Parts: sequence; structure tokens; C-alpha cells
Amino acid sequence: MSELRLTTLGPLLMAEAPAKAAATLALAATLPIDTTAVIAEPAGIPGRPARPRMVEHIKLKPPSMRTPAGIAALVHAIAHIELNAIDLALDICWRFAGMPEAFYRDWLRIAQEEAKHFTLLRDHLLSLGFDYGDFDAHNALWDMAERTRQDLLARIALVPRTLEARGLDASPAVRAKLVGAGDHRAGEILDVILSDEIGHVAAGNRWYRFVCQQRGLDPITTYAELTTRYRAPKLRAPFNLEARRAAGFDEAELAALTAP
Repeated sequence: MSELRLTTLGPLLMAEAPAKAAATLALAATLPIDTTAVIAEPAGIPGRPARPRMVEHIKLKPPSMRTPAGIAALVHAIAHIELNAIDLALDICWRFAGMPEAFYRDWLRIAQEEAKHFTLLRDHLLSLGFDYGDFDAHNALWDMAERTRQDLLARIALVPRTLEARGLDASPAVRAKLVGAGDHRAGEILDVILSDEIGHVAAGNRWYRFVCQQRGLDPITTYAELTTRYRAPKLRAPFNLEARRAAGFDEAELAALTAP
């Protein structure tokens, strides 16, 4: 019989984005889990399509939002984030042994929700006359995965609790920009994504605290140390405090966001 952690490598290694999303959605969440297996890393993680072209974040030059291409470019940027998020959730399943079964089932569920988001956004791009790969993109999300590949605590602290939590902060402004440009369907999709992403960040918070407790670490001081050690981006206002509270950040953590 198949084992869940090993099966996540299948879609993770797939290059074509729509196939990766479909294969992730098809994974069986009820498979047995070998929590102790140390799995050898195969070559080619993560599988990536030939397009979009990857450029530095500061070199991205999206078209004006007053044009159809500008609206599509913003939808494409969100789709690219969701594709990376599929890979990130799948990668944490196979890479890190020794956690409770519930940990792996959480991240498989998250991977499947990210695949749903990517599919919604790609279908919407097609309705706009574009497709995933038509605009340049950057690799910042996966860069952090590479930096934290040896430490589960750092991975949880700096991907779901930092980079994905930034998505909670950015969502209201991005939604307003798309709806203001007349793309109400994109606004509806972002509502779905925000609701699900609160749950993803909540899982990050829950398992971050679990590992901190296992290691006898203080969550707040440890987080500050990890952001420095792994060169995490500085978080800047505005912060979506309502969404962050719903995702399980406590008041001390929220206060630390605005500390000098």
C-alpha cells in the first residue's frame, strides 16, 4: 500500500503547473503515514514549468492596471504565489520526519487548498485571455524554502508564519485594486483564498508552538532570532490584525510587529 509522505513527492516533482495542481488534489488524505521514515531527497525539487521566466523581484514591471494585461498580470502574480504554496506544503510533508500524524495530514490538506486556489486563478486567467506563464515571476518564496531546508522550526516560522502571513496583510489592498479595476470575479476568488489562508497560518502557528515546546524554546524570542539568522524580510504595516488574530497570533506577537 502507498504511504502518504512518499506520495507527496509525485506532484512536487511535476513540472507542468496545471498537472501539479490536479495531482495534488487527487492525493488520498487517508493513506497511512510513516512518521519516522527518513526519505532521501530526489533530484528536481520542485518541478517547475519552462514558463514563467524567473526574474529578480525588483525587476518585475507589470503593465498598468488600467489595461486588461495589467489586471491579468496581478492575477498571474497571485497564481504564482499559490503554485509555490503547493510546493511548500508538499515539501514539508516528505522532508521532515518525526512529527505526529496530524502534522502531515494538516499540510496535505493545505497543499490541496493551495491547488484549489491555483486552479481557480488559472481558470480566471484563461477567461481573461491569458494563461499561467504569460508574465514574468520571482522565486522569493522558494528561496526561503531552500534556506530552511535543514530545520523544521525555521521552515514553519518563516514560511507560514511570515511569508504567508504577509498575504493576510496584503489581501485587502490587492482585492480592492482588482475590484476597483472592474474584476469582481478576482475579488470573489481572493475572498476564498483569504478564508483558507487564515487556516494555513493558524496551522503554522500551532505547529511552531508545538516544536518550540518540544525544544524548550520561547516562541517570541526564537522567532526574532530565526528572522535574523535566515534573513527573513522585514514586515511592514499595514497589518491585517483581525486576520492575524483569527490565525492564532497572540497580542504579544502582534505588538512585536510594530516594535522599533
